[in-house]
Amino acid sequence: MPAWLDTLIKAITPYLPALGIAGIVMVLASMVVIPYLIVKMPADYFVRDSHRRHWTAGAISLCVLRNLLALVLFVAGFLMLFLPGQGLLTILIALVVSDFPGKYRLERAVIGQSSVLKAVNWVRRKYDKPEMQSPV
Repeated sequence: MPAWLDTLIKAITPYLPALGIAGIVMVLASMVVIPYLIVKMPADYFVRDSHRRHWTAGAISLCVLRNLLALVLFVAGFLMLFLPGQGLLTILIALVVSDFPGKYRLERAVIGQSSVLKAVNWVRRKYDKPEMQSPV
């Protein structure tokens, strides 16, 4: 085994229990939060033409809070790609919550993936909501 890999394993080993617990917490949270957010999104969210805002002090504060939440969701989603959980759906929710230039183009690209759209629509059907309209 290369020395750098042995060093990396030794550095990560003390954190494995915490990573395992974090993975379990993320799975449980994703089972509640992600379906709730998917169900609350309007069915035409990804096909709307306009998502413009008027910037006020309150809107800027809300934007900062939303982006902090989005960052947490994105990191959790990224970790769930390797740990148990719904990683792609969590990353999609992080994109929806955040505000950055080019956001809607990226969201449409992600939801345009057939596997992601099928998963989102499966959740929406379970709660008797209309299916998401595909942007493609």
